[in-house]
Amino acid sequence: MATATRARSTFQVKSWDEQTSSEVDGHFKITHAKVAFTYTGDVEGEGAMQYLMLYREDQSAAVIGLERITGKLSGRTGSFVLSHRGGYANGVASGEFEVVDGSASGDLAGLRGHGTAVAQSDGNTEFTMEYELPTQ
Repeated sequence: MATATRARSTFQVKSWDEQTSSEVDGHFKITHAKVAFTYTGDVEGEGAMQYLMLYREDQSAAVIGLERITGKLSGRTGSFVLSHRGGYANGVASGEFEVVDGSASGDLAGLRGHGTAVAQSDGNTEFTMEYELPTQ
């Protein structure tokens, strides 16, 4: 039996390597980015993200990505993968994510969940996840 819990954390970008894949007459471009995050709070550890982004003429963006987080959640050690979908507009990057079924390892095996992530241009970040872990 699993118990439902809410995790709240903040994150920090440790590195960002972005390359343009294609561009269309200055109207939009598609890029790929490899990003590393550090998480503190209820989720504590490192994230390795692969983003695909579509930048529009107005500099807003649509974003999808996969991220592997390695560290601790509720005192349990392991890793899990998140599937992200979101966007960027007016200095705010925000999106929703869900734990990819079957992706959790170690003491986190069986993890299920979903949540939101927000990064403000002033550096404030918020990561909130509703999740269930099998009881040990």
